[in-house]
Amino acid sequence: MTSSMESASDQAQDQDARREAPDPLRWWSLLAVSLATFMTYLDLNIINVAIPTIQRSLHLSEAGLEWIVSSYLLTLAGLLLAGGRLADAYGRRRLYMIGLIIFTLSSLSAGLAGNGGMLISSRAVQGIGAALLTPATLAIITNTFTDVKERTSAIGLWTVSAAFGLALGPVTGGLITENIRWGWIFLINVPVGVVTLALSVRTVRESRSAAAGHVLDVGGLVTSAVALFAVTYALIEGNDAGWGAPEIVAAFVVAGIFAVAFFVFETRSVAPMVNLRLFRIRQFTGGITTQMIWAFGALAIYFFTSMYLQDVLGFSPLKSGLLFVPMAFALAAFAGFSTLMEGWIGGHRTVSLGMVMMTVGLIMLNMHDEHSTFASLLPCLIVLGGGMGIMNVPMTNAVMQNTPEAQAGVASALLNDAREVAGLLGITIIGAVLRSQQTAKLHSGANPSQAFLHGYHAGLWVATALVVIGIVFTYTTLRPNKETSGLKDPVPAQQLT
Repeated sequence: MTSSMESASDQAQDQDARREAPDPLRWWSLLAVSLATFMTYLDLNIINVAIPTIQRSLHLSEAGLEWIVSSYLLTLAGLLLAGGRLADAYGRRRLYMIGLIIFTLSSLSAGLAGNGGMLISSRAVQGIGAALLTPATLAIITNTFTDVKERTSAIGLWTVSAAFGLALGPVTGGLITENIRWGWIFLINVPVGVVTLALSVRTVRESRSAAAGHVLDVGGLVTSAVALFAVTYALIEGNDAGWGAPEIVAAFVVAGIFAVAFFVFETRSVAPMVNLRLFRIRQFTGGITTQMIWAFGALAIYFFTSMYLQDVLGFSPLKSGLLFVPMAFALAAFAGFSTLMEGWIGGHRTVSLGMVMMTVGLIMLNMHDEHSTFASLLPCLIVLGGGMGIMNVPMTNAVMQNTPEAQAGVASALLNDAREVAGLLGITIIGAVLRSQQTAKLHSGANPSQAFLHGYHAGLWVATALVVIGIVFTYTTLRPNKETSGLKDPVPAQQLT
């Protein structure tokens, strides 16, 4: 008996030692998941500048054209949370690889599409692939990098890859559309996906939640997916259909009913999809909310600034996209620097400083009019990009370092879903402010450019006010607990049981 107990103890110690020993391929693993992240983020907006060309090529209606963009967002946002939970239960590497294969093959299908139906369905499948692999990437990083400093640097590099994907999308789309067939905006994913898959096979290690086993909260999976599908559909279609349209009202009602059902399932399930006790952790809830504040303002401003550049200043799609490239480089540079700042002044101060920079950038942007130039706008976007870079890494760390390993995939999914839904909400609300002010200005006799500019400035002030509120909020909620400061795993799973 004693011998067997000693043997079991030795095995447990050996397992702990293996878990603590750094993975020699961990940086190659980071490269693999960062390439996958870059590819999915690039796909979020590479299509925007190609829309007119696609419409002419496939003879699409306005509704069909909108669904080329919307189908991807709908499946991505609707299934992210389910993807994170499946990754925790069945293996992060497994779900990541499945998602990567689905995304690569559907990109091939989209690039070869000869009609609107095939392109829309391929884009929807792309969203499914992204929903499976995206939450797994951050969970893989959290599990692979056991050293807190290395993990912080790894998350910083992962953030940079996502930022470059977002920023290079319009430029890449413009270059391809103007010089090659539009289908290559999707086909470029195929070689990148194949290389990423080959690299991942050799370097990415499997991990899963031992506590969850293979028990799935089916009720939580279904109700969360339906609620997210419904609210995403309503936010995407509301502006065109009208917020009082029966289908939009019905979508919001369905979202509300299934959201309530989700919380009921989670409180009663023995193995909940999302452990609601996570939200008792101040830093976790603060990080998720900060992500929503950032996405609400930043993604909406990105969207409407692109319209301002083309509709008011007359920039070409390619020139507009090029203006966002320095913003991406600023984001990357400041993201790298933020890992040092977090160690010097703390994550909560670093995030707040980033939001201060974003506030300054938004105010600078609001000072521009219809006579602005590429050169005059450049400093505004660089300051904005720097602020985003400073805040995103410590914000992500605040969530992931205060999440038990067993819930890493779900936490990553919550971060990503918070960004997608809040971004759509920001485009909806700031867009409503913009359009109401634009309409009022048109009625007073202003020309269309002046009217749009007036509404655009009003929308910028809404985003600025929200970011200002976020400065105080993040400073308060992301402060580390004194009793957990400096600990490697500040939130053990036992605290959530």
